[in-house]
Amino acid sequence: MTSMNDRVVPPAARRRRRPTKTGVVLSEELIVETALRLLKEHGADALTVRRLGLALGADPTALYRYFRDTDDLLLAIADELIGRTLRTWRPAGDWRADLRDLGLRIHAGALSHPQAAVLSSYRVTGRVHEIEAVETILGVLRRAGFPDPDAVRIYHAFVDQSLAFAALDAASLALPRAARDAEAGVWRATYARLPADTHPHIAATARHLLVDMRRSAYPVALDMLLTAAAACLEEVTEHAGHAGPFQARAEDQESARP
Repeated sequence: MTSMNDRVVPPAARRRRRPTKTGVVLSEELIVETALRLLKEHGADALTVRRLGLALGADPTALYRYFRDTDDLLLAIADELIGRTLRTWRPAGDWRADLRDLGLRIHAGALSHPQAAVLSSYRVTGRVHEIEAVETILGVLRRAGFPDPDAVRIYHAFVDQSLAFAALDAASLALPRAARDAEAGVWRATYARLPADTHPHIAATARHLLVDMRRSAYPVALDMLLTAAAACLEEVTEHAGHAGPFQARAEDQESARP
């Protein structure tokens, strides 16, 4: 889409639009939902005005009333994926269990729309669902007792880890089936056959590699992060009033720089 900022109108004006010739009443929600479906079925090339217009039964130029360009639409898609995660998440009051559940839901949500996740997982939307997610996660951490500097650093690590694994695993899922099968076969055809005299560590662990490399490492990495955060919270609790451990380490690293 070419930038058409002057065509974007306020939400109230959009709602007053008449149905299209095919009877479709356009909305941001409908356009985003259709874009997600096209991405899932046809990949990134489907994200064009013409293909969206055809799928919606609407004049493609009508989409400019809702989104300035494809990047604006992509931000809305990213925000919708965040919103879907938040709508299905219910905190139980245990900060570690709550963040683990949320992280796994973020990851699963991305894998349910791998093409969209590859395109949008690294974007900062500044939209309503992303803002809600930032507020929610920081609230979980602050209520758990993390000092503000530590809460921000753990939030940052948690979100970046979740989105990084989401992008990595989504990119793998977005590959054609033949390419995915070929990559999985490398562990069996190459690594499992390396001799112990030249590659003793790979040979010793080959049977475990064949099993473990088929699945995402995200749950393990998430547990490691949360275990480290829990240890830091314990340290904060024991030394109340002192700088948080993450803050102290960051300041040490800063002072060590030339």
